[in-house]
Amino acid sequence: MIITIDGPIATGKSTIAKTLAEEIGYIYFDTGAMYRCLTYAYLKEKVNLDQREELMAFLDRFQFDMKIRHRERFYYVGDEDVTDKIRGAEVTEAVSKVSANPEVREKLVNIQRTLAVGVNAVFEGRDMGTVVFPEARIKVYLVGDPETRARRRYEELRKKYPKDSEGLTLQKVLEDINERDRQDSTRAISPLRQPEGACVIDTSTLTIDEVVLKILEYKDSLRTHIPADAGQ
Repeated sequence: MIITIDGPIATGKSTIAKTLAEEIGYIYFDTGAMYRCLTYAYLKEKVNLDQREELMAFLDRFQFDMKIRHRERFYYVGDEDVTDKIRGAEVTEAVSKVSANPEVREKLVNIQRTLAVGVNAVFEGRDMGTVVFPEARIKVYLVGDPETRARRRYEELRKKYPKDSEGLTLQKVLEDINERDRQDSTRAISPLRQPEGACVIDTSTLTIDEVVLKILEYKDSLRTHIPADAGQ
């Protein structure tokens, strides 16, 4: 069975999806990290998105991998561990533009659907329930007010990347989040939107455990309506 968790940046998607997957014994896939890995490679190779032949050649040779060690996920582009590098400012600023490209999205959607074959998994991203797995029986859409999300993002960046976030202000993070919301919701390809039939949860005033509990309650409420052999 596939569970999708979508929503804008800094609503707690990654932590919630990871916690949920561990709670129910599912595999967890952070699709945002996949787009960041591809964006990192794009920046490193200085690929011109407007040159289709150059872009397609890049996508053909792009290699992504995820490894789990001590319950932590590590992301690789080729043989390079980019786990920390993909969270840096340069990748963050470019990922929306790169991920809006139709060829890029087609490449990664195909990878995501391949990863989903024959497994029970939680897929977290921005178009999981609308584009990648529209037939998923359990879809969750997380929301939150921009100020709360900005504060969470600011504290996360200051804690995890103190050097890279020197000089960063809460106001700048709020502006970046509002701009990212605008870009994600207005892009022509796979815009961010609430999946049909999704369970909507506002995470603004909830803890991670409280959100996970709400998802589990929603899952249990649907149990009698989900066939035991349902692949999605």
